[in-house]
Amino acid sequence: MIRLEKKFKEEIAPKLFKEFNYKSTMQVPTIKKVSLNMGLGEGSQNNKIIQDAVEELTLIAGQRAVITRAKKSIAAFKLREGMPVGCRVTLRRERMWAFLDKLFNVALPRVRDFRGVPDRGFDGRGNFTLGIKEHTIFPEIDLDKVDRAKGMNITIVTTAKTDKEGKALLNLLGMPFKK
Repeated sequence: MIRLEKKFKEEIAPKLFKEFNYKSTMQVPTIKKVSLNMGLGEGSQNNKIIQDAVEELTLIAGQRAVITRAKKSIAAFKLREGMPVGCRVTLRRERMWAFLDKLFNVALPRVRDFRGVPDRGFDGRGNFTLGIKEHTIFPEIDLDKVDRAKGMNITIVTTAKTDKEGKALLNLLGMPFKK
């Protein structure tokens, strides 16, 4: 069992149960999945950018990333339907808990001038999205092999019904929110 998952089951779930006065333990919010996404618009012209991003996202997630393709053709962006525009990976269970542990305790503190994560990334249903400007904050990425820094979106999908419950869950898990 992953360290963060164990902490959730033994400490965090009982705290949330008490704090929100749930009638059943099944009502306690938990994390369903974590979705990582890299959008690479310029990748439609250069296939090497897409291949590098897939390899790097696979290293970060510990699971093979898949290429996302354009749904529509957009002439202004020189984009045709079916061209590669990014990559993504969805983590569940053990890999999800291991990634969150690494994100909260290793990657985010490595961000330069880090003062905390803004809490405006909630969607109204307890899910949280975080944008990262450089993927090089993850320890798996070798800075010598990276030709350019790529941004990524990290979406944490929870079973929480409200943003307040979702924020309480992430706060107790160790998400470093701004004060």
